[in-house]
Amino acid sequence: MIMSLSRLFLLAATTAMLMVVATAQIGGQVIQVELWCVAKNNAEDSSLQTAIEWACGQGGADCGPIQQGGPCNDPTDVQKMASFVFNNYYLKNGEEDEACNFNNNAALTSLNPSQGTCKYPSSKGVNNGRVADDTSTGAGQADMSRAGRRISNSWIVTFIGFSSLLMMTRIIHHL
Repeated sequence: MIMSLSRLFLLAATTAMLMVVATAQIGGQVIQVELWCVAKNNAEDSSLQTAIEWACGQGGADCGPIQQGGPCNDPTDVQKMASFVFNNYYLKNGEEDEACNFNNNAALTSLNPSQGTCKYPSSKGVNNGRVADDTSTGAGQADMSRAGRRISNSWIVTFIGFSSLLMMTRIIHHL
């Protein structure tokens, strides 16, 4: 029994040390995730058209690219045009969750919706609410204080802790 307790203590100390090391290595880093606000696939064209009109008018979105001759103009694809406008509005309004709703016709995605010459700026290309085009700011030069979503790496610590606990349980079970 004394041998079993010493093994248990050793395992517990090793687990604690692994968690301390993992936490120190992670150091509170965050991962920057690019996000786009797009029209939902099941949204009605009439609802999207109403939302486009509001966003381009009262909402203050830049709708030049969806105008005739613009790179994102496609009168046969209201969802595509709505997505561009929704994304522009979302970025200009500080990437707040409520800025990507449009009566529940929009959602955030991490999949880049850009197609051909129609390029959608992402949350990484925003500078204090002003959408920056590729020529005005270089990569990494935009103010990232509010841009994007930050995902904590604490899941790694949780995984290491859970794995260690599982291993300890298996070893104790075999003692």
